[in-house]
Amino acid sequence: MLEIADLSASLGRRKVLHGISLTARPGEMLAICGPNGAGKSTLLRAALGEIASEGRIVLNGRAVGQVKPAEMARLRAVLPQDTQVAFAFTVAEIVAMGQEAGDFGADPGLIQRALAAVGLQDHAARSFQTLSGGERQRSHLARALAQVWQPVGPDGPRWLFLDEPVASLDLGHQLQVMRLARDYANRGGGVVAVMHDLNLSAMFADRMAFVIDGRLVADGPPHEVMTAALLEQAYGCRVALNTAPDDGPWFVPQACKAV
Repeated sequence: MLEIADLSASLGRRKVLHGISLTARPGEMLAICGPNGAGKSTLLRAALGEIASEGRIVLNGRAVGQVKPAEMARLRAVLPQDTQVAFAFTVAEIVAMGQEAGDFGADPGLIQRALAAVGLQDHAARSFQTLSGGERQRSHLARALAQVWQPVGPDGPRWLFLDEPVASLDLGHQLQVMRLARDYANRGGGVVAVMHDLNLSAMFADRMAFVIDGRLVADGPPHEVMTAALLEQAYGCRVALNTAPDDGPWFVPQACKAV
């Protein structure tokens, strides 16, 4: 389990997170949602121990700040919102970086299987620099997958932390990535994803946590937390909230007029 208690963090002199308490469980997908600048990515980075923070962060029963980086790399993989690659690595070499960081360096076929999982099985030999934005995003997702390929290991569940995993993808690849994340959780792993697409979040996530101005304002199943009142508070526009069979709530902005 990921346990976050009374977490606060600042970027420079600006306090971004204010006493957030949140849990994520293996076997489920948690979507962290909210408007631009709400603190979603900062929350994810703080939970990973990448930035200084106050509060308590525990992953699988261990304080994140007390786990050695190499050991943490075998426990969880991260897909950042943006990753710069300065050298002309091939796609296979990018994925190999994840494989070598985890417990699966001895698996000779893993790179190809990870690429197949994201629909890039024919791109292994291509230079990363020649890829489109969406292909680059999926290459890095394959890297993260290769790092924590089996959702459950001898030391317990492994985790995927994803920051805007579908931001640069077309509709078909958005669904592919969300189904992949959903399958990872179904097989016992934990998935925590920062998301802007509320409809995809409602379709695939077990829980949605809404952050506004660095504070957690709602946390629960999509059909409970995604209300018209909350969305108007978060995004400053009126929405029409609907319910689709079996897929939870979905919404349509009403001309995005300020409320």
